Order: sequence, then C-alpha cells, then structure tokens
Amino acid sequence: MIYHKLMLENQSLFTKMVFDELNNENITIGQPKVLEYLFTHDGAIQKNIAEACQIEPATLTSLLLRMEKNNLVERKNKNGDKRYICVYLTDYGKKKSKSVIKAFETLEKVALKDFSTDQIEQFITLLKKVNNNLMKKKGDNNSEQKRTM
Repeated sequence: MIYHKLMLENQSLFTKMVFDELNNENITIGQPKVLEYLFTHDGAIQKNIAEACQIEPATLTSLLLRMEKNNLVERKNKNGDKRYICVYLTDYGKKKSKSVIKAFETLEKVALKDFSTDQIEQFITLLKKVNNNLMKKKGDNNSEQKRTM
C-alpha cells in the first residue's frame, strides 16, 4: 500500500512549505488552521473550532492560550452567558489570518500546477470521499467505545 505513505509525505511537505511561506509571521504549529477557520467563523465556540480543525479540545485550549498571549485571538462570553465562550480574531489575528490564507492559496497552486480543472475537481471529489470514509470509521469507533464504557 502506498496511500498512507503519500498522504504522510504530502502532509509533511505541505506543512513545511506553509511554515517556510510564513517564516516571518511568528506563527506556530496548529495555529494556521485555527486562524483560517476563524477568518470565516469569527466568534466560534471552542467545540466547533476543535471539530473543524481536527484538534483535541484540550490541545485547542492550550493553543488558544498561546494565541491569546500573542494577541491573535480573544475569548469572550456570548451575551454574558459564561457557558458559551466564543473566540474572536483580534485585528492583528485578522492580519495573520490573511497571511495564512495567502500561503495556503499559493501552495495549492504549486501542488495542483499541472492539473486540468476537471482533474482538480475529480481529485477533490476523491479526497472528500476518502475523508468521509475515515470520518465514518472514526464515528463507528467512538460509538463502539461509548458502548463498552
């Protein structure tokens, strides 16, 4: 099987190249996907960010603490309700988000350079299918773990 090797290699190369693009932005591992998500979902609750970014909630909490210290995000109660803490980009965080999005767009163009529009659409469709299969398996495993508890 070569699928897993190619996916791991693609992820490693893409991540390294993202950080090469962002080398002067002072952004650390885990932050780019959170910044990108918040750019289009500003004011999201932590649970939604964790799910969308495939980050464990505890890991996201520590990541957000660092991002707060670096003035990228701020957390506020939603309408004074302490049960709902929403995460917002600061102006500085919005600026950094735009840099992240630009880096992602640049590298997507590099990665898909010699693909036709039809090939790109087919490739994305197939990757979505793979993701759906893996998410379904993950959901099945979570359901089974809950039943055995």
